[in-house]
Amino acid sequence: MAVWTYPDIDPVLARFGPFVVRWYGLAYVAAFVAAYVVLHILDRRWELGIGVDDELSIVLAAIIGVVAGGRLGYVLFYGLRDYLSDPLSVFAIWDGGMSFHGGLAGILLAGVWMTRKGRLPVSFLRLCDVGAVGAPAGFLFGRLANFVNGELWGRVSAAPWAMVFPGGGPLARHPSQLYEALLEGAVLWTVVLLLARRKRPEGEMLGWLLTLYGVFRILVETVREPDPQLGFLFGGVTMGQLLSVPMVAVGLWLLVRVRREGEKDAV
Repeated sequence: MAVWTYPDIDPVLARFGPFVVRWYGLAYVAAFVAAYVVLHILDRRWELGIGVDDELSIVLAAIIGVVAGGRLGYVLFYGLRDYLSDPLSVFAIWDGGMSFHGGLAGILLAGVWMTRKGRLPVSFLRLCDVGAVGAPAGFLFGRLANFVNGELWGRVSAAPWAMVFPGGGPLARHPSQLYEALLEGAVLWTVVLLLARRKRPEGEMLGWLLTLYGVFRILVETVREPDPQLGFLFGGVTMGQLLSVPMVAVGLWLLVRVRREGEKDAV
């Protein structure tokens, strides 16, 4: 049986004295650039009337929400005991440790703050719809960066494409980062981009994002190695799966809500 060996990829792209440029950091930059481009395009395609200045403010708020929420989410869901013993390490984000679900909560709170300031000509749900179209770019770049870092690998596998990862022991494992990059990134982004060709009812794009991401994450978690500090929670369920269930529930509720309101309008 052929076994793939993880390619020797340096997670550091370049060094300029004490300044280090990492692929992981570039993934975040690329994600937010893509989010801004999507926001700018949809602002005009959907005739939202947001404007360039507020577009930049929205992206800045999103950056703060994702970073703060992602870090706090990781601390609360994946390593609270360790961080309680060393509270200052919470701020050492360069050492890794970001939670998608925490980042989602952070960016939603940022959206609430932006819409309640009263300056934007769109509702919270409409702003979330726009964000839902750009978000999969971040999932794609982020999971590719996880692969470059050789982290978050999958469970031991006999699949012909399984890889031996540094730090993962001598046995080949699922390249689960690539599965997530494909499903949560490329596939999900393709779906929402196709749907976004026309303006849809408020909440629909967010509903599709939450539903599909949650389903994809639950599926990939069946072959992804659980976080070592947590292991399996119960019955083979991982923390990622547990946190994704409410996402699917809310996403389906939004889609049903949109459909019912459309049926009422058609009467």
